[in-house]
Amino acid sequence: MKVTEFKKFKLDDRLLRVIDDIEFKNCTPIQAKCLPLILEGHDIAGQAQTGTGKTAAFLLATFHTLLSKSKKNCTNLRAIIIAPTRELAIQIYKDAEIFNRYCGLNLCLVYGGIDYEEQRSSLLEGVDLLVATPGRLIDYYKQRLFNFKYIEVVVLDEADRMFDLGFINDIRYILRRMPKPDRRLNLLFSATLSYRVMELAYEHMNNPKLVKINPEKVTADNVKQILYHVANDEKIPLLLGLLKRINRKRIIVFVNTKRVAEKVWSYLEGNKIHAAVLSGDVPQKKRQRLFNEFSTGKLKVLVATDLAARGLHIPDISHVFNYDLPQNAEDYVHRIGRTARAGASGDAVSFACEDYVYSLTEIESYIGYQIKRDAVEEKMLDVVEPPVKIRKYEKFSNPIKNKKQFKKRNRIPSNN
Repeated sequence: MKVTEFKKFKLDDRLLRVIDDIEFKNCTPIQAKCLPLILEGHDIAGQAQTGTGKTAAFLLATFHTLLSKSKKNCTNLRAIIIAPTRELAIQIYKDAEIFNRYCGLNLCLVYGGIDYEEQRSSLLEGVDLLVATPGRLIDYYKQRLFNFKYIEVVVLDEADRMFDLGFINDIRYILRRMPKPDRRLNLLFSATLSYRVMELAYEHMNNPKLVKINPEKVTADNVKQILYHVANDEKIPLLLGLLKRINRKRIIVFVNTKRVAEKVWSYLEGNKIHAAVLSGDVPQKKRQRLFNEFSTGKLKVLVATDLAARGLHIPDISHVFNYDLPQNAEDYVHRIGRTARAGASGDAVSFACEDYVYSLTEIESYIGYQIKRDAVEEKMLDVVEPPVKIRKYEKFSNPIKNKKQFKKRNRIPSNN
C-alpha cells in the first residue's frame, strides 16, 4: 500500500508543527483519502470505524479551515463537532486541545449530565470551536448563548449512532439553523453509510464525496481473533483461566446486558481480579473516573456493555473479550476495534455460548471471513472462588454445602 506523509499536504504551518511534536508522519488510509479532498473544498461522507484516525482527519481539516480564514476580534461560533455520546465528545475535545497547541483558538466542550453552569460560563466567554452532544447543544442554543449564523465547519461523528440513540431530529434541528450547505464545510463520518445516513448527507451537505474504508480491513490485519464454543456454565471458568494466563495491561470484557456485567464483575472481584463495570446507568462523574483509572493503568479490567464500544479512545488496550457475542454484527467490529488502534496489534477473544452462538453466522458474513476456532481444554478452566456482593454460596440444582465443594466445581451455572 502506498504511504502518504502528512507533510505532503499544504496544511497551516502551526498544524505541521504540532504534527512534528506528536510524531505523526504517515497518514492512515482514511486520512490519506479525506485530507486531499477536504483541502480542495469538498464535503466528505466517510465510512470508517473508530481507531482508524478519522478524528485526526476531521480535526486537521477543521483547524486548517478556521486558521485560513482567521477573523480578528471575532467572538462568533465558527465550527461545531457533534458526537452522539459524552465519552466520544470528551475524547474529541482532548485531541482538539493537542492540535490547538500553537493555534490559539477558543475551544469549548458541552455535554449532558455534569457541570451545567461551568459549561455555560465557558460559552459566554466566546468560542471558535465547540465540541458537543446534541441535547446540551440545543439547550444552550435556546438560551441564546450563541447562534449558528456564522458556522464555517460542521462535523457529524458516528452519524449512524445518532440514529440509534434517537438524536436525528435534534441533528436536523441544528443543521437547519446554520448557513446553507454550500457556505460551510460539512464532514460526516459513520461506521456504515446506510440509506438513512446518506439521506441525511444529501439533505444537509454540498454534494459530498464518498470515502469508504472496509471495516474488515481495518481490524483483520492487526487483531488476532480467536473464538471458543463454550457451554454457558464454562464461560466464567474460561474467562478467569484466560485472564490469569495473560499480562493484564488494559482489557475490556464486553457483555450484552447490565445484569450479566454485574455477574461477571462479581466473579472477577471474588477471584482477585480487580475490575469495574461500565454501563448506561453509571453516573457521569463515576464514568469519567473509571476512564481515567483505566487510561492510566490503575484499573486493568473493564466490564462493559456496548455503551463503550464506540467513542472509547484509550491506547494500549491489549485484549478485548466478547464474553457475550453481540447480537448486531457491526457491534462485533466496533468492540474489537477498541484494541489494535492506529496500527498497533491486539487480541480479540470471543465466547460462542448456547445463548448467543446464533449471532456468529451474521458476524462472519458481515466481516467476510471465518473467525479462527480453538478448542476449550480442561486445563484452561480455572477453579472458581465465590463471587462478591451476592449470596456467598448460590443454591444450585445440586446445592453446594461448603466452600470445599464450591472450589472443586469447575463450572458456574449460567444466569444469562
